[in-house]
Amino acid sequence: MEALETRELRYFMVVAEELHFGRAAERLGMAQPPLSRAIQQLERRLGVSLLVRNRRGVSLTGAGDVLLHEGRAALDATTAAARRTRRAGGADTPGGARDRLVLAVKAAASHDLLRKLLHAYAAEPDAGEIEVLPSGMCEQEEMLRDGRADVALMHAPFNSLAGFDSEELLTEGQIAILPAGHPLAAHETLSLADVSDIPDLPLARWPRRGVYTPGPGPEIHDQTQLAQLIALGRTAAVFPDSARAWLWAEHAAVPVTDAPPVVTHIAWPAHSRSLTLAGLVRTATRL
Repeated sequence: MEALETRELRYFMVVAEELHFGRAAERLGMAQPPLSRAIQQLERRLGVSLLVRNRRGVSLTGAGDVLLHEGRAALDATTAAARRTRRAGGADTPGGARDRLVLAVKAAASHDLLRKLLHAYAAEPDAGEIEVLPSGMCEQEEMLRDGRADVALMHAPFNSLAGFDSEELLTEGQIAILPAGHPLAAHETLSLADVSDIPDLPLARWPRRGVYTPGPGPEIHDQTQLAQLIALGRTAAVFPDSARAWLWAEHAAVPVTDAPPVVTHIAWPAHSRSLTLAGLVRTATRL
């Protein structure tokens, strides 16, 4: 059996996400008939049916569902290889950046740890260039998988470390971030039950792989938006204790005693052979 081609895998992924050949063709910028033929050819080569087509529309077969998940990882790996290769090519170009790593971090999270890491690593004799790439809520994992980042500060249990190598750097408790004038802000401690069902202050929601969890709270796109909405008395959030670094005067932080601890890891692709990355990890584990 011939290997899968990146082009046909991308075609299938778009059809599987849209479950509609017309919309998929529009996204891909092509006509529908050649897209249908490409999918049929892929099914013949694999020897399985990937899609069920009937009057009610398009749905995935069991085999199609497997290819959707496996294919996403394969396309991420291909994209990551291209991005990291281009970055590595800078060291081969006269005047290009040498040994550059992209470090993904959640905006305003682990601020003190990040500052100490960058300062300590810069003092190493063979230190490379570190580009800090702030990410949105829970985006570091995706950025590491698709090659936008070479290494990331990840936070368990919020980020998945599956498929990565990692080292633990910091364990901390969690706090409820509330409007300063809210009655709960006067408490010395709170429980998860206290903050999970506040009638006038629903918890904020942020996406995981582009999908928001259901609930009455506002959909959050970035940390600045979250800070503004909390200050206005429109929402609350539960964050690691290190989030105190970005709180405004209009915010209050109250420890949540039964929230699970948050463990900050430095994580990187398991197959990495970068000596610069190895040096950064060694520095991080000595902090």
